[in-house]
Amino acid sequence: MQVDAVLARFFTLSKNRAAAFGPQYVQLWETLEQNTTGGKRFRPKMVLCAYQALGGTDLEAAAYIGAAFELLHTALIVHDDVIDHDFMRRGVPNISGSYRDAATAAGTTERVAEHSGISAAVIAGDLALFNSYRLIDRSGVADVTRARLLEVMDDALFASAAGELIDVDFQIALEVPRVDDILTMERLKTAVYSFECPLQAGAILAGASEQVVGTLGEFGREIGIAYQLVDDLLGVFGVEAETGKTTIGDLREGKRTVLIAYATSTPEWADVQCLIGNPDLTEEEAARVRELLVSCGAKSFAEGLARYYANRALARLAEPHIPVALRAELHPVADAVLGRVK
Repeated sequence: MQVDAVLARFFTLSKNRAAAFGPQYVQLWETLEQNTTGGKRFRPKMVLCAYQALGGTDLEAAAYIGAAFELLHTALIVHDDVIDHDFMRRGVPNISGSYRDAATAAGTTERVAEHSGISAAVIAGDLALFNSYRLIDRSGVADVTRARLLEVMDDALFASAAGELIDVDFQIALEVPRVDDILTMERLKTAVYSFECPLQAGAILAGASEQVVGTLGEFGREIGIAYQLVDDLLGVFGVEAETGKTTIGDLREGKRTVLIAYATSTPEWADVQCLIGNPDLTEEEAARVRELLVSCGAKSFAEGLARYYANRALARLAEPHIPVALRAELHPVADAVLGRVK
């Protein structure tokens, strides 16, 4: 994938530049690179999907825009792990964890080691965030288009920061938020930068009309919400070997999801509430929570809501100004989201 080549060049240049500042700085860039590689490149795929379906042919420029959104994704998850005080991601140490473990091996105290890890992650996330914008600057596209793309990138970051703050506030709220409030948070925190803006960026780069750009944003909003609903379902009911994500972490955290919000309105809530949010939740207790979320209807409700938003997304593609080629490219995206709900 050309996006991988763009990112590889970017990190090679950055590491060469960092060498003048010492081996520790090179190591930070190497760690950041490791945390950027191996992903599904989902956001770049959204950029390229819209771009090529709308007749775009400059794949080098599109690869730079796709890489910019991938680097933005890296920055946001690095900082999200800092906020959540997480030192692991998908079963392996993240940037915080890598630097914490190195400090521990050097003989520091646990407190100092964790501070070292978190500090390194903040710095690395800052570098990824800033350079996501720089990759758009280096794409070689015309000034007017580049300015528009930078606006879209700014929209993505601005919304994500708002969503992250809402999520932080949820964790200290005395009451579980309403379903609508959780959907708003998930749309802002993830759907905007993962679906809405990458699709719009691809359309803008292809020279599409504002009508098409706007409709793609609407499609991205709806399918992005559906995707997050499914992601929350998989975080509790998924198969770890398939998703690479623990199915007990969200329950131990007491994560505010639509599943939990719905459960609060049911008789089973008293039993659910006394179990979730316990960092020492056992596998047997987690299995009991899952049973309760099924019996109270929370699982079925979340699945139905995911289908509802995916179908709303498909309805956007029926607009007459959406080209057949674009419709054909995006239908499988919605189908894939729905396919995750079993």
